[in-house]
Amino acid sequence: MIALGCDHGGYALMQEVKKHLDERKVAYKDCGTFSEEACDYPVYAKKVVKCILDGECENGILICGTGIGISITANRFKGIRAALCGDCFSAAACRQHNDANILAMGGRVTGPGLACRIVDAFLDTPFSEAERHKRRIAEIDEA
Repeated sequence: MIALGCDHGGYALMQEVKKHLDERKVAYKDCGTFSEEACDYPVYAKKVVKCILDGECENGILICGTGIGISITANRFKGIRAALCGDCFSAAACRQHNDANILAMGGRVTGPGLACRIVDAFLDTPFSEAERHKRRIAEIDEA
């Protein structure tokens, strides 16, 4: 299951992502927000992080206006590797090389068609399990 979270700046794009996930029959937990009314992105980043760290969800998708603030918030938590992606190559690479567990996107900078392709690249790319990638992730976790 995937945890979803957004603020008001990411709300419209998240609606498109949810439709896409429904079409793919991918299960998700919607952690909000549930409207375009102004709200604070850290609230929703923390809800998604909690779902992942508690083992309720395997991965997450976070969207705010640029994707920057919401990814910074998520990355404050040990064990979370949130990657802000605006292209498919980065979305695949962050999974393959970094075992990213949260995809972050910007609702005001990424169109819905591209966003859905980015989601696909993130979801469809496994971690490579190469020793060098495992070593680097362990180094991150030591910080």
